[in-house]
Amino acid sequence: MAPPVGSSEKFENPYGHPIFNYTQEERSFLQWAVAAGSIIGTFPFNWLYVTYGARYVFFGAGIASTLATLAIPISAQIGIWCFIAVRFIQGFAYAANFASIGVLCSRWSSLKQMGFFLAVLTNFTPMSTVVTNIVSGQLCESQFGWPAVYYVHGVGCLILFTLWIIFYNDFPERNKRVSAIELEKIHRNKSQAHIQMDSFVPYWEILKNPVILTVWLNSLADIFSGVFLLLYAPTYFKNVLKFGVAKTGFLSAMPALSHIFMKWFCGYVCDKIKCISEKSKLIAFNSIALLGPALCYALLGYVPDSLPYLAFVIAVLKNTFIAANCGGFYKCAALHARQYSHFVVGNIQFTKCLSLFLAPALVAIFITDDSSRAQWRTIFLILAATLVISNFIFCFMCSDQPAEFTKITRESIQNGKTNKISDASESSTNGTSINVPLNEKDSLNRRDSLIGI
Repeated sequence: MAPPVGSSEKFENPYGHPIFNYTQEERSFLQWAVAAGSIIGTFPFNWLYVTYGARYVFFGAGIASTLATLAIPISAQIGIWCFIAVRFIQGFAYAANFASIGVLCSRWSSLKQMGFFLAVLTNFTPMSTVVTNIVSGQLCESQFGWPAVYYVHGVGCLILFTLWIIFYNDFPERNKRVSAIELEKIHRNKSQAHIQMDSFVPYWEILKNPVILTVWLNSLADIFSGVFLLLYAPTYFKNVLKFGVAKTGFLSAMPALSHIFMKWFCGYVCDKIKCISEKSKLIAFNSIALLGPALCYALLGYVPDSLPYLAFVIAVLKNTFIAANCGGFYKCAALHARQYSHFVVGNIQFTKCLSLFLAPALVAIFITDDSSRAQWRTIFLILAATLVISNFIFCFMCSDQPAEFTKITRESIQNGKTNKISDASESSTNGTSINVPLNEKDSLNRRDSLIGI
């Protein structure tokens, strides 16, 4: 029986850095803390972005993430629950990511370049994974030890968000670096409501839209399969494929590295292809992003011990296929929701939070021996089935046209109320003269009585 949470053993490495031997249950709690923070932070950050824009809100989230990252080494030494609390703060700050992507695409991307914008912006997870796995693997085996991983990343985070607050502006029309020609391209074919983007959002109409629900379903399946590999690739490579720690860090970064370049390529191509309809492109790219990884997961669990590098190649291919999602459900969300895409794309963060819950939950349910290939295979097949089903639904439900709720704005609602009041007023004014005859028969009887018949 695994020891209860809080009973993790503490050791020291040759350089004097503490080493904590956390149980599987404790490790799951540390993952769930990030997921819980992200779930709780998703909706507040959506509201903050709509109300105040992205510049200062995203900067505030970055500072919170910086402080939490720097605090991890000492919090781990204080105790598991302090560590969990700091991880919760990291998760809360992490919730700011996807909503900021929606805001940037809505304000700064032209409709013709939406795919490439999404490709660049949604690459933050694999890019950070490449840096983190390579740097962390080297630092952990150096004299600086694992605490240096968090100090280096904390300082890096502070530098990046300082650059953000210096250079980013919420309004292209107010940015001195944007020419009139560039501004016209950004605003081309956008409605006035899309350009203005006030704080109004028709939440209920969006939440019950079947296309948007399909987008969120596919994002859950796609991101869950990706998050699972990012979280547990080091464990699988080390305990099942028997790679060393340093090599595990390097190899774990390779699937993410392949994802980066493929996503940029897919984002560019999906905007440039003109020989097929936009909807057909959505279906094609979404199928690549979901069916490709489904096939890879189905094969991964059956690779024999004698071919560990074949399993590694399959993992790389899986992340390469998933890069096409920028031209699939991501682009569908942006094209269908238009000026409200910041809310739709922002709530993809919620599906990522669910993934952070579901991944450790699946491991806790199915994995009792993390060196058992058969136990990992069960999870791989579940992920493959989820991807196939989600893509099947997307093929029938996706749309590249603006949704009906994009016509609902603060102004349209106010005009609707004004029109109703005007109609009611006009009816009451004219009612005495035109509403006395109740029907055609009453009108004829009244005429006959007047002429004496």
